[in-house]
Amino acid sequence: MKKLTVITLSMMVVATGLLAGCAKKETPAPSASAGAAATASPSAAASASPAAATGFVPKELKVQFVPSQNAETLEAKAKPLEKLLGDKLGIPVKVSVSTDYNVVIEAMASKQVDVGFLPPSNYVVAHDNRKAADLLAQATRFGVDDATGQPTKDLVNFYKSEILVKADSPIKSVADLKGKKMGWQGVTSAAGYVYPGLLLKKAGVDPVKDVTGVQFQGHDKAVIALLNGQVDAVGVFQDIRTNMIKDYPDIFKQTKVLAFSDKIPNDTIAVRSDMDAAWKKKIQDAFLALGNDPEGQKIIFDVYTHKGYVVAKDEDFNIVRDANKEMGLK
Repeated sequence: MKKLTVITLSMMVVATGLLAGCAKKETPAPSASAGAAATASPSAAASASPAAATGFVPKELKVQFVPSQNAETLEAKAKPLEKLLGDKLGIPVKVSVSTDYNVVIEAMASKQVDVGFLPPSNYVVAHDNRKAADLLAQATRFGVDDATGQPTKDLVNFYKSEILVKADSPIKSVADLKGKKMGWQGVTSAAGYVYPGLLLKKAGVDPVKDVTGVQFQGHDKAVIALLNGQVDAVGVFQDIRTNMIKDYPDIFKQTKVLAFSDKIPNDTIAVRSDMDAAWKKKIQDAFLALGNDPEGQKIIFDVYTHKGYVVAKDEDFNIVRDANKEMGLK
């Protein structure tokens, strides 16, 4: 039986305490004895009714991201959000970058971060298990054409994961991945572990026991490792290759899609759970307005390929809870 080869003991200790839910720097993948999922307890999106208008009132809003790619440049791209959001909220805004979504979740739980950009599985972790975050909004982005990997003109509230192999790989089906070296993101990454892991399970391949897993911090880093022959396949978000074509102009010729996942709800904007209800609404409105502001649109697209934000409900993420449960995540 093969185990993940890149996990340090300290990361495994963190993973044991934090695993619960997913595109892109999460805790390392689990051992084969990972526990079954806890029962979900969804709640509605934040309400701003006067009766609930008690709680934390920020004097400075702390927003945190985790890069899905090009980690070195994300913080610089995100910095202009400070002024845009600050102008809308009337208070200073501090934007920072973390290397791990669980770090963001713990920072929200310990009241060190007020707003986190969380992928769906990580939102479920933060909301259900840590009681640290409430849902404010969900991202919209351009769809992706399965056949070409190119963006469509349709705005959608979902994305997919894909398993990539090299174009000349002898691997022809997901079942062929048994015994191979697989590139993952952290276990709470929907596109980088949970959903591609489900594809393996449905093909009779145990994503823990039957492949040698290698964890990467960034979907682009995983694809580069694939190109360099370090792994046989990678689970990444669809279609990461369009973001890499400037540096790797032949990337579509060098790689091919082995399989696509089911639809995954888009990323969330989540706020610390003790935020004053009126401020939740104010912050929500500020993010929704970014999608209608040309400067705001450019920033959020450069950072996360988001085109805007819409109001969402916690129950919209029940399908993510179901996926986590199938993968044995708490």
